[in-house]
Amino acid sequence: MRAPGRVRAAALALAARSSEPVSAYLYDLAALDRHAAGLRAGLPPAFELFYAVKANPEPHLLQTLAPHVHGFEVASGGELAQVRAQFPQMPVIFGGPGKTDAELALALETGTEVIHVESRSELERLAWTARTRGQIASVLLRVNLRVETLPETPLTMGGRPTPFGIDAAEVPACLSWLEEHPELRLRGIHFHLLSHQLDAGAHLRLLAAYAAQVRGWQAQHGLPLDLLNVGGGIGVNYRDPQRPFDWAAFCAGLPALAAQLPGVRWRLELGRYVTAGCGYYAMQVIDVKRTLGETFVVARGGTHQFRTPAAQGHSHPFEVLPVDPWPHPYARGSHEGGPVTVVGQLCTPKDVLAREVPVSRLRAGDLLLFPLAGAYAWNISHQQFLSHPAPAMVFLPLEERESMAVGPGGLVQA
Repeated sequence: MRAPGRVRAAALALAARSSEPVSAYLYDLAALDRHAAGLRAGLPPAFELFYAVKANPEPHLLQTLAPHVHGFEVASGGELAQVRAQFPQMPVIFGGPGKTDAELALALETGTEVIHVESRSELERLAWTARTRGQIASVLLRVNLRVETLPETPLTMGGRPTPFGIDAAEVPACLSWLEEHPELRLRGIHFHLLSHQLDAGAHLRLLAAYAAQVRGWQAQHGLPLDLLNVGGGIGVNYRDPQRPFDWAAFCAGLPALAAQLPGVRWRLELGRYVTAGCGYYAMQVIDVKRTLGETFVVARGGTHQFRTPAAQGHSHPFEVLPVDPWPHPYARGSHEGGPVTVVGQLCTPKDVLAREVPVSRLRAGDLLLFPLAGAYAWNISHQQFLSHPAPAMVFLPLEERESMAVGPGGLVQA
């Protein structure tokens, strides 16, 4: 995957200005704008697109996404406060396990549209919080549902014992309890059983299973329902980027699902699939060495800045950006015509970003540019390990003007 020309140029310009090897995140906001617009355009009328802020909460990204999404999904009081500070009027939904009483109160105070309740205890605590504040809270019940044909993906949050959601067997009791607590208004159900789904057909079948279960509860218990949140779960194909999730085929199958639940709004809360493609991680090569038959490329940064490859267990794709001239008086380490393993600066053998990847030519001082770095990357990394400096943050704007890079010392021109 070759990065767009302006991304490559910004990375090279950053390296040219620095007397030290660089590491940086570069975000192509124009690409994000186009991608988000395309996602929204593909959805039929009954479907809404929410962005899961946990994937990447960078304010520049949220500002770019705001015109295209129906709202934001947050999973902590911190995310809620951040989003509300930037977008006081945008619809916000609050999910995630382990909400504290203070977070539930903040959700009511800031006008959260819907709270996704994860347990009977949380339901009761929210009712108490709403009652003491004299408010009515709108809720969805997050349900952990067993699905006989649950697809296999690398990350499963339901369909088996997990800490997420209410056991489906408890739903009838929760519905009865809610009838006696008018301080809570039940709007519907939230399912989110898995992530990293790359098969559009399998994902449509999973959503059909959700709809079938909801119809059963409607028939048996008179379940009130105007919202069905089917979570996120759509993955990014890091191992084979040329074979992404088929969004067009997925959207083509959605009208048939909507017909099964007339009058219901379906919500998708996508994170990784929205922002991964707009981000790039750049690291400059410090050393090229051969040890016991394997060539290692040691570069500025590492998994403390870009944890995605370690978290996902794959060799992340990258391209080499040659950097010339070589300004140092000592020899320039190099490697040609064979596989290399890319590692960072950490004192652990787990600090690997790509293993045994063939390259034609690579030298000390060159830049390695990793695509698909716009989600669950910097924000999930163990940033304080070894106290290395933070990467620069470069945001390439929608308009053709100078970008800005945000580094540890503040704003610098990119």
